[in-house]
Order: sequence, then C-alpha cells, then structure tokens
Amino acid sequence: MEELTDKTGFEALTKATARSLMPKESMLAIETRKRSLFIGIPKESSLQENRIGLTPEAVKQLTDNGHEVWIESGAGAPSKYSDHEFSEAGGVIVYSTKEVYEADILLKIAPPTLDEMEYFKPGQTLISALQIGSLTSEYISALCRKKINAISFELLKDKSDTKPVVRAMSEIAGSTVMLIAAEYLSSSNEGKGVILGGITGVPPSKVVIIGAGTVAEYATRAALGLGAEVKVFDDHLYKLRRLKQNVGTQLFTSTLDHTILHREIQDADVVIGAVTAEDGQVPCMIAEEVVAKMNPGSVIIDVSIDEGGCFETSEMTTHKRPVYRKYDVIHYCVPNIPSRVPRTATKALSNIFTPMFLEISKYGGVNEALFTHEHYRSGVYIYKGSLTNASIAKKFNMRYKELSLMIAVRN
Repeated sequence: MEELTDKTGFEALTKATARSLMPKESMLAIETRKRSLFIGIPKESSLQENRIGLTPEAVKQLTDNGHEVWIESGAGAPSKYSDHEFSEAGGVIVYSTKEVYEADILLKIAPPTLDEMEYFKPGQTLISALQIGSLTSEYISALCRKKINAISFELLKDKSDTKPVVRAMSEIAGSTVMLIAAEYLSSSNEGKGVILGGITGVPPSKVVIIGAGTVAEYATRAALGLGAEVKVFDDHLYKLRRLKQNVGTQLFTSTLDHTILHREIQDADVVIGAVTAEDGQVPCMIAEEVVAKMNPGSVIIDVSIDEGGCFETSEMTTHKRPVYRKYDVIHYCVPNIPSRVPRTATKALSNIFTPMFLEISKYGGVNEALFTHEHYRSGVYIYKGSLTNASIAKKFNMRYKELSLMIAVRN
C-alpha cells in the first residue's frame, strides 16, 4: 500500500512539474489607435454669429483626455464665456487668427470667409455650418483649392440616423419664436397690443404654423403653454400625426389646402414659416397678396429664411435690425435665431461635438473615423479638396466625386 501511495505521489509531482515547465501563451500588447487631437476654435467674424462650438467644461473634458484645444482670444465673449474660463479649463488662448489656424481640426459655427480661407493648409479638417442657401460656386471652388476636408455639421447624422445639430438648433428656434412673437405683438414694439395667449373673458390669440417638424413642435408647445390657439399645416400626414402625439393634446392640423390656409393666415395674429428644405431650397408657400390681406400689426416669423424663405414678402434681416413692415405686417426674418440665445445654443452644440471628438480620437483621427463609420460621412462635402456633395454639385453645375469611392482604400 505504501509503495502504491509513493508511486501515486511521485506521478502527481511529475505531472505538476511538467505542467509548470510547459510553454504558455504570452499576452501581446494590443495596438491602440487612440490619437491626440489638435483642435482650434477661431473667433467668429460673422456679424450675426454669437455662438461657439465648445464650452469651458467641454474643453476641460477634452484636455483631460490628452487633447489640445486652442481658442482665439475673445471667441467666447458673445456667449458670455471669458478667456480666463477657457484657460482654467486647460485650453490655450491665442491672440491671432493665423495662430489658431495652425490646428489640425478647426471648429467654426459660421463658414469661413474668403480671407479666413487663406490660413488653411492641405490636410486640415474644417467642421462648420454649410448654409447652402448663401453659398456660391466660387466659394466652394476656393475651399476645394485648399485641399482640406470640410464637414458640414448640420448634415451630420448620429447612430439613430437623425441630424443632432439640426434637431438641437430647431428645438431652440421653436421655443424662441413664440417669445419673439409675444415681444412684437406688444404695443411697446408698435404691435397690435395683445397678449400672446388669452385670459378669462378674452379670446386667445391665433397662431398659424406652416410645417410640422421640430421647430413647429417646440413652437406649438410654447404657444399652447401660453394659452394661444394653434393651427398647424403640413403636406406630410406622418409629420402632423407625430406632432400631435409628441405634444400630447388635441390640435388643429391640416394638409396644405390653400383655401383653408389662406383664410387662417388672414385671421391670424402670428404666422410662423417652419418648412424644411428637402433639396436645399424651401418653396415659396405664401404669396404676397395673401400677406397683404393680413390684419395690421400681425407678426410673420420666417424661420426658413436661410433656405430661401416661405413667404413672398420675406427679406433677410439681422439681429441688430430684426424686423421690417410690409402691408403693415411685422416681418421677422433673422436666419440665425439660435444665436439670439448663444449660451444655450453653445451648450447644446458642445453636448454634440465633445463626444464626437472623443470618438474620433479612438479611431485614430478624422480620416479613420470616416472610413469606419457611415454617420460621419453624411456631413462631408469636401474631402481632400474634392467636392463630394451631390446636391451642391447639382445646384451649381459642378463636378463631384463619390466619397464612398474615395475612401474605399484606406489612406
């Protein structure tokens, strides 16, 4: 019995020794593609642009993750953010436009001017608004000659296939237009002298909204909250159905029956044009003769003015001179309504761009992110100096290249 036990113990020891001496797999280091980004935020030179792409809190989050952010001095002032706040967050304050354009990625709100284009270097990436309604073929050609990547943030889609920047700015515009309407209905601004809404014994004011997208939804919420009578028109039944469901109340909705629409407009206190462009240009929905029959002192707010406008009487205005009168009807046609509340708009934009930059860095840069994910490609309109947006090419009769073909082979 003892011999058997010793033999068994010896065998167990032999097996244990063999296992310990047997070659084992070695864990190799996993290649990481994470790359530090160099982001520049120039001061906006556009007269009406008060927003900035990142808040100081967002800058701190990016710098804590190893990224470098340069901000031109005074860039945050219109949004009530000081240079000190950005520097305390880890950003680098630079004091010339030329200096901030040394960055690999330029984050702007308004498109760069022709003078600002001179600072671009081949291979840089521009992220800004496109504003197709104000573009020219000469402008696009000048940008292409710089051999940069240009991404229009209002064309960017997220993983749910929606446009987050458009959605956020539309929410702000929709909530703001009713405050604007209330302001210009008051007698202090030579309006009709009525309250936007109603009180006991006084009929509510009447609001007509043309379009049933995000702007219309938030304008409807605000108007109903103030007690106004709201009527919404759109040719897409699914949009009208979605708006009623999202608002959660019974609401007058109609297709664009011109007989009904014109009658309601002539009787309205406030008319809001919030039609979404499907091919870059909003069709003119309301003729001048209809506007001429509106009640004196009524208010028109054309949110679609940056895409052509949906009233025949619409003319683009500015934040400094926001209104004009035609047929004694007050017209508010400022193309950049979210810039009226720049701090709120900046926070909304920052919530979109911050995680986007963090994700881009994980893939190793902008080109790698474009190669990997389709939703980043949706915003590209110039890639390495070549126009890739088919709708822009069609509008200006320009040649373009398919982006998917250009990035089929990794650079």
